[in-house]
Amino acid sequence: MDNPQKALFGSWVQAIGTTMAAVAGTPLPGESQVISPQFYEAFSRNLDILGNEMQATGNALIADSQFEFTHDKVGSQVQSVGNLVNVAGFLLDVSEQVEIKFNIKGNLIQATGGSLSYMHALNEEQIPVISFYSIYGNLLQVIGNSMQSLSGILELRGEDGVIINTIGGWVQATGSILTLVATIKLVDLEE
Repeated sequence: MDNPQKALFGSWVQAIGTTMAAVAGTPLPGESQVISPQFYEAFSRNLDILGNEMQATGNALIADSQFEFTHDKVGSQVQSVGNLVNVAGFLLDVSEQVEIKFNIKGNLIQATGGSLSYMHALNEEQIPVISFYSIYGNLLQVIGNSMQSLSGILELRGEDGVIINTIGGWVQATGSILTLVATIKLVDLEE
């Protein structure tokens, strides 16, 4: 790790952003008497946009913290692009169908980037505990992004993908937290 402080900050930003997006994708149980559906929909949308922006920023910082050209560096860059595709889907004045397609593609791009980081983690010679967090963290992010893409495909077909999207969001958030733990342990080891 060439710039551990930047990598650590980027990992925190990414983990917080991923968790925010997971919260945004979690529907309220039943009919809420406290929050109106319109307010919750607007709140969730804005939280999802901010969460994806934070993920894009965090991934870009992680990539920039590495001077050497590696699968992990490219993977972080690709994940950042995927998050920006998701944000574009939210912010562009497009139909709901096109927005869903942006989200499917953004999540698939993120899964591709996560796969590159996963490959890097598999080949990295680190302390077993750090490898555990890094390998499984990246794998869970790939699985979560793939589930979210699948939920969009189901939605385009007129089927209900809400549960798959919610679970995928939380699987991805769990993975980003595990990769954060790996980064924390790696930075502690280098100091």
